[in-house]
Amino acid sequence: MQLIRTVITGSGCYIPTQTKLNTDFKGQVFYTEDEQPITTPSLEIIEKFKDITGIVERCYASNDLTAADMGALAAKIAIKNAGIDPESLDQIIVAQNFGNVYKNTIQSDAVPSLGSHIKHALAIKNPNCVAYDVLFGCPGWILGVTQADAFIKAGLAKKVLVIGTETLSRVIDQYDRDSMIFSDGAGATVLEAVPGNENSSGIIASSMQSHCTDELHYISMGKSYLPNADPSVRFIKMKGRKVYEYALKNVPLAMKACLDKSGIHVSEVKKFFLHQANEKMDEGFIKALFKLYGLKEIPPHIMPMSIHKLGNSSVATIPTLYNLVSKGMIPDHEVLPGDIVMFASVGAGMNINAFCYRV
Repeated sequence: MQLIRTVITGSGCYIPTQTKLNTDFKGQVFYTEDEQPITTPSLEIIEKFKDITGIVERCYASNDLTAADMGALAAKIAIKNAGIDPESLDQIIVAQNFGNVYKNTIQSDAVPSLGSHIKHALAIKNPNCVAYDVLFGCPGWILGVTQADAFIKAGLAKKVLVIGTETLSRVIDQYDRDSMIFSDGAGATVLEAVPGNENSSGIIASSMQSHCTDELHYISMGKSYLPNADPSVRFIKMKGRKVYEYALKNVPLAMKACLDKSGIHVSEVKKFFLHQANEKMDEGFIKALFKLYGLKEIPPHIMPMSIHKLGNSSVATIPTLYNLVSKGMIPDHEVLPGDIVMFASVGAGMNINAFCYRV
């Protein structure tokens, strides 16, 4: 029986040109949530930070670029890679969390939507190409892909551009240790409806959850940790330990739920494309997932990582990582036709999602 499959036909990313090294934080005074100075030497804080997260450096957008600008740059590459006419796109879905935050301002600009800005930048005139944004925390790009898959399988779209773009460097509190995690970037993919069968390339199944009770404020906005800071200026804040514990408990379960829907055993998955938030946490996800299947041995080179040099760019991490791997730009990692891969993410909400895909 012929089915309509949702296939990734093109990908692209924009990696900002400004690099900030861990050593650039040397001498920075950090404060606790209670506005107390952290007396541990900054170099010791930085070294412990690297051991936990794996981050050595991160990329920040240049002053003249916005999230929409970076999203458009990534989109142009993805469209060219897919070999399609941008006028043939039915939808542009942009995952973001803070809109356009202009350098040296304290407001985000989300009207018009980043999707509208990007459609304008791509010079698409077709009014039937609908552009809009989704806000789902760091799992936003996966949510966009899942929505695209639903529209395609419902016969309401044939070609969808899904973008994740963010300038987190403009919403961080420099007096908060967690500020060292965040970075900027954009990743994009073109998804198309392609006739096929159960064994053809395409999205196999997905899963998603939102936990919004005690977890609601694990990642939120708050004033600077600097004593006597202006409370009207707010920055991204994270209860790191709470996020870590929540994610390790729930993400592997969501990943297994997706595999169960797909009818796929974990041993069949060739690559896991995980949100690049914390290296040790991502390693913990894989260990916990395999443990759910009673397995202790994890195959080598199963989890590509970009966090070491790119940091955590929220919605941009997974599409950027996929683009780099699919184009042979990360050593020891490649995806081949027929390979089964999994995408999974966790973030503010708290939200979790995943999808299985056959290359």
